Amino acid sequence: MKCPFCGHQETQVVETRVAEDGGFIRRRRQCAACERRFTTYERPEVTLPTIIKKDGRRTEYERAKLLGSFKLALRKRPVSTEQIDSAIERIEEKLLSLGQRELPSNQLGELVMRELKKLDKVAYVRFASVYRNFEDVDAFRAVVDEVDK
Repeated sequence: MKCPFCGHQETQVVETRVAEDGGFIRRRRQCAACERRFTTYERPEVTLPTIIKKDGRRTEYERAKLLGSFKLALRKRPVSTEQIDSAIERIEEKLLSLGQRELPSNQLGELVMRELKKLDKVAYVRFASVYRNFEDVDAFRAVVDEVDK
């Protein structure tokens, strides 16, 4: 594997760990030239459904985009990266178990809402305020009341 720091082609695996759930392998590598260390992750390649947007456009599922949404909703909240990764893994497992080739974006949004509600109530309300596109204060209040239950 190519070193991300100096571009040298030879790196050595220093340590290998399997994730707790067995879903991926984490490898620590060291460059033979500059001797800097970096981490790589090995995941099985699976086909996740195409996402159908509200306007009818179809886009490929992007883990990075989902991660960005989580990070934005959870900005300055006491939730670890591991918790976020686990939530995304659960969403991806659900997407795979549905067995659908295409999925409406609102269904993916509901899966995200469910995970955020478990992780952090404030992040849930933040995401809901954008995702559900509140028209008035009463709609916002309804979500806050839902969280308080």
